[in-house]
Amino acid sequence: MIEKFKTYAKITDFVSIARRYFVNNFYDGMLTVIGILLGFFILIFKDGQQTVDSHIVLLTGLATSISMFMSGSSGSYISEKAEQKRLKSELDKAMVILKEEEEKEVEDKLFDSKEIEKAMLTVEFNDETLIKNLDLEKSKNKRRKTKTLQKKAERFASIVVSLVNGSAPLFGGIVPLIPFFFTLKATFIFFIYSFLIVFICIVLLGIFVGFISRESLWKNVLKMLGAFGLTIIVSMLLLD
Repeated sequence: MIEKFKTYAKITDFVSIARRYFVNNFYDGMLTVIGILLGFFILIFKDGQQTVDSHIVLLTGLATSISMFMSGSSGSYISEKAEQKRLKSELDKAMVILKEEEEKEVEDKLFDSKEIEKAMLTVEFNDETLIKNLDLEKSKNKRRKTKTLQKKAERFASIVVSLVNGSAPLFGGIVPLIPFFFTLKATFIFFIYSFLIVFICIVLLGIFVGFISRESLWKNVLKMLGAFGLTIIVSMLLLD
């Protein structure tokens, strides 16, 4: 199973695609739910209330996260399948051209062999013809196996990438909700805990992206934190 996984990874390079999807969508999921929490934070506490029912926050956040999971998984699967069909069509065209060239080459060689055989009246060329036919058959079988392996790898990659694309925003959306699982009535401090958890996760994501891209770690961290801060500012201005 591990060897098959490695082979599929070499053929489709789905690991790098899945990694990119995970980082982007995990980040998007966190920011989306943070926007919802800011709405609760501003609108509820603005009215002078001291607490908010945690189950309302959790239901809203989880419903949003599940929606992102469904849309991310289905959308990614459909787009990946469409892309793979396009690549398969191009590959089939290339294979047909290659097959025609090989058959033409073999036919030319067979024709030359027959002409020489008539002139030389030898039987050895029959053996040579048989070997060439066998080589052609082996080449066809090899192409068939390659295409089958390619299809399996593409199907596997589509499933993995679509699952990652859907599960990343789901997990990202759950992260800001963690403090609300531990209380029935959420106070001001639980929202602060949520923002701190997201802040830590963003720092870790920035370090991870910097490590993968071999760029400045803090440069990537600051970019992500900048988007996080901008989300908070815009949400507060809109809801104020």
